[in-house]
Amino acid sequence: MAINLLGFASAFATFLGVWLGHVTVRKIERETVNLWIPALIALALGLGFEVASFFVSSLPLSAMCGILGVTLLWDSFEFYRQQKRIKHGHAPANPNNPRHAKILAEYPNATKIDWLKRDPRGSAYSTAELVSMKESAK
Repeated sequence: MAINLLGFASAFATFLGVWLGHVTVRKIERETVNLWIPALIALALGLGFEVASFFVSSLPLSAMCGILGVTLLWDSFEFYRQQKRIKHGHAPANPNNPRHAKILAEYPNATKIDWLKRDPRGSAYSTAELVSMKESAK
């Protein structure tokens, strides 16, 4: 009986791609002044993985290349979507980044607060409480 590794390889590549993509997009977008550079790198790597998936003879490895390629292609667009989240106040801005400093000055909803780094309490915060949290972070 032969062991089929395609399912495991696909699941591993999907988990790794989504996890690394989420973490790296947030980190790189926070630190980079010019977004087109990392977006272009992710686009080129994604296309490279997609081309590699056509030429790799191993089916599990081909699937992994294809999944990671599509994930990187998606991440190249996520840099700009993350910037929109920052403008709307859904993700924290980095005041040390000149691009983010400009966003903080131009968009009133932009904030330095990382809403994911607060103690959950099991109930929704009121508008007054959210405004208070935002004001105390200034």
